[in-house]
Amino acid sequence: MFIDQVKIYVRAGDGGDGMVAFRREKFVPNGGPAGGDGGNGGDVVFEVDEGLRTLIDFRYQRRFKAERGEHGMSKSMHGRGADDLIIKVPQGTVVSDVDTGEVIADLVAHGQQAVIAKAGRGGRGNKRFATSANPAPELSENGEPGQERSIQLELKVLADVGLVGFPSVGKSTLLSVVSAARPKIAAYHFTTIVPNLGMVDTGDSRSFVMADLPGLIEGASQGVGLGHQFLRHIERTRVIVHVIDMSVSEGRDPYDDYLAINNELEQYNLRLMERPQIIVANKMDVEGADEQLEIFKGKLKEEIPIFPISAVTQTGLNPLLLTIADKLETTAEFPLDELLEKEEEETVLYKYQAEAPDFEITRDPDGTYVLSGEKLERLFAMTNFERDASIQRFSRQLRAMGVDDALRKRGAKDGETIRLFDFEFEFID
Repeated sequence: MFIDQVKIYVRAGDGGDGMVAFRREKFVPNGGPAGGDGGNGGDVVFEVDEGLRTLIDFRYQRRFKAERGEHGMSKSMHGRGADDLIIKVPQGTVVSDVDTGEVIADLVAHGQQAVIAKAGRGGRGNKRFATSANPAPELSENGEPGQERSIQLELKVLADVGLVGFPSVGKSTLLSVVSAARPKIAAYHFTTIVPNLGMVDTGDSRSFVMADLPGLIEGASQGVGLGHQFLRHIERTRVIVHVIDMSVSEGRDPYDDYLAINNELEQYNLRLMERPQIIVANKMDVEGADEQLEIFKGKLKEEIPIFPISAVTQTGLNPLLLTIADKLETTAEFPLDELLEKEEEETVLYKYQAEAPDFEITRDPDGTYVLSGEKLERLFAMTNFERDASIQRFSRQLRAMGVDDALRKRGAKDGETIRLFDFEFEFID
């Protein structure tokens, strides 16, 4: 089964908690702090595997969670960091965030990796908080929560050549006779409902990958028919082979078909018109096809190679395949080189992004002040509320962030309730 779009949930591992512990050593206050740090959690990493051709594995498992780091231990022993969770994906996988629509990674080369969800760091043990003023702190941190996100995986097939055209023009038949691929072939429209790939051997020690894409119809770029679901796959092909039915068996004009399909490609992505295009005049074994080809040539204004063939009788195929191979040799390796360079540039260039506020204050109908914010949530999660020293440190952090002043400006008075998640406390001015 061919699956080229799926939504999944990933969560990186939480960091391990730091520990409060003391060693027993003479002349050291309270034995001396000896609590170790927690280990870092594991990242969620996607890695390209050229042996995969579909996202079908994600249909059966849609939730992925990396391991958390080991907790800190006594005797100043740190917890072990968790291993990264490596998830294999096929070449041409585009990873984007469901909530924001941001493209996280575009994975095109075998072995290429991308961190999709970042792990939380391990919490510090009490040994890290020792100072000359407080040589024996009873203070530690919980591990930082790992990043979690819902993501969408979109597969764009990587092929050298893409066959495009109206339904039933002979694309599947052509692929079946020039390669070992066995796409479904029948005498009705939209027989092909998934892209089919085949390796083509030209007979002169050259070969290339050809993709038979589902038939397009007018309005495909706006979502009409089945073809719009697979227009994305054409983006990654280096040469477009436009198959046209010269038998007029469907009652359509070949030149009108040619204009309609090119218009859909242009509407979907203007850059597709920059790709080299070869026209295949198919079904030349049918009576009247020669006359239609001459009419088509008379209407065609562009200088585009036209190859009359019959996929059924397998005539005219060799010149077509050799020309495609020649065209590929002079066409830049667009999919891999350009996309990898683009990704490298994006990691180097600075992009201005407005900083999110550290916290927000809202008010519930019952009058309770509610605190929220990403930074505030992280501090809350890393605070060990079982120890007074940790609670006092959290209170100081809130004050340093300006939470107290902001509450006063909102009208908070002594004794009023402040809520942070499930934790409630009284405001003291």
